[in-house]
Amino acid sequence: MPAEMTMLADHPAKQLLDFSQKLDITLLDSVVNSMYHDIGTQQRIAQEVLTNLKDHPDAWTRVDTILEFSQNMKTKYYALQILETVIKTRWKILPRNQCEGIKKYVVGLIIKTSSDPANMEKEGVYISKLNMILVQILKQEWPKHWPTFISDIVGASRTSESLCQNNMIILKLLSEEVFDFSSGQMTQVKAKHLKDSMCNEFSQIFQLCQFVMENSQNAPLVHATLETLLRFLNWIPLGYIFETKLISTLVYKFLNVPMFRNVTLKCLTEIAGVSVNQYEEQFVNQFTLTMCQLKQMLPLNTNIKVAYANGKDDEQNFIQNLSLFLCTFLKEHGQLIEKRPNLRETLMEALHYMLLVSEVEETEIFKICLEYWNHLAAELYRESPFSTSSNPLLSDVPPRRHLYLPVLSQVRLLMVSRMAKPEEVLVVENDQGEVVREFMKDTDAINLYKNMRETLVYLTHLDYADTERIMTEKLHNQVN
Repeated sequence: MPAEMTMLADHPAKQLLDFSQKLDITLLDSVVNSMYHDIGTQQRIAQEVLTNLKDHPDAWTRVDTILEFSQNMKTKYYALQILETVIKTRWKILPRNQCEGIKKYVVGLIIKTSSDPANMEKEGVYISKLNMILVQILKQEWPKHWPTFISDIVGASRTSESLCQNNMIILKLLSEEVFDFSSGQMTQVKAKHLKDSMCNEFSQIFQLCQFVMENSQNAPLVHATLETLLRFLNWIPLGYIFETKLISTLVYKFLNVPMFRNVTLKCLTEIAGVSVNQYEEQFVNQFTLTMCQLKQMLPLNTNIKVAYANGKDDEQNFIQNLSLFLCTFLKEHGQLIEKRPNLRETLMEALHYMLLVSEVEETEIFKICLEYWNHLAAELYRESPFSTSSNPLLSDVPPRRHLYLPVLSQVRLLMVSRMAKPEEVLVVENDQGEVVREFMKDTDAINLYKNMRETLVYLTHLDYADTERIMTEKLHNQVN
């Protein structure tokens, strides 16, 4: 028998594994502390005791005692791990009354812990872990064994703002589990059943979100609601987006409020990414309302490159989110805006923002902008690939590309000025004394170079004379 096993046999911690005795919480706290803070033999013994206790088939029956009486947060996390293991691996074989008991206990604990705003801040990690355990239970129980869950959580949300805030987080987690992470974690039939249930009962959740957005003055609650709404937008029935006041509420009420602007712009980007033939007027309305607000928040004469360099994290995130919104909207619905002469000026302002953001010295933001410029240049080229002209303004009927001539010239200058390095090749002598070429691998830089090169090729086909002028001027400036 190994020495450590002999020591465990004589160690006081062994009594934690005796389920005929009352659980000694102080001893358990001590063993958990030993696991985290001791080294050597003491730590290994503590680890073995905790592993054996966690693996015991009745360990979950001690979770409520641990959570109620332990003064050590790490011990509480350990108890929640025991509970999570039971839910994931043994839920189907537990008697129904025990499942109901665990469910009621977890719900009661979440309500008790999250009803106090001070607790929400102080015990945030603990509440997050409780929320995840409830979501694991829901994946097993809802809707078959818990058909009233949605009405229960919506009803409870109206009793307390801090409870409502936490319930929003639970709904967000549930949405992520069902719609984003379900692949590979549950059967397709199960995932479809949960998705259908969410869609069928969504009206209650949407009414709650609307109520909070229209009436609450509680900033953390409103922020949690917007974050939750963001997770819903890629799957909810489109009527909730386009046949309600949602878009105007987002733009007028939250977009220009600094603490809400980033999550709001993400919501508007998610909406802009919807690809449907109907709701044209609603998309046009979204574009004009958002642009109107943007011009007040970030005037068109702002030096965005400098503002980004000097900005705080939140402000830099806003610039990145702005690039995502404009890129997404213009790729999906740019032609819808083009067709309306009264919106030409607004379209040019959006493109001006894109040019300003493209100058920001941040590769990830530039990649987002590049994606749009590549899309636009390729689209214009494919419409009429052979109609390049050194002076396209002489054409009798101005094609669609005439609209973009001034913008495309600035994009050419941008591409030439910021062109990424091509794949580096070193000429070296190998071990056999032969002179060979050695390629330096930097996948990100190479991909960026290829995308920029492709974009510049399209731009050159659209107006070779302008490209030649820009390159000649650049070379002339470098020589001088």
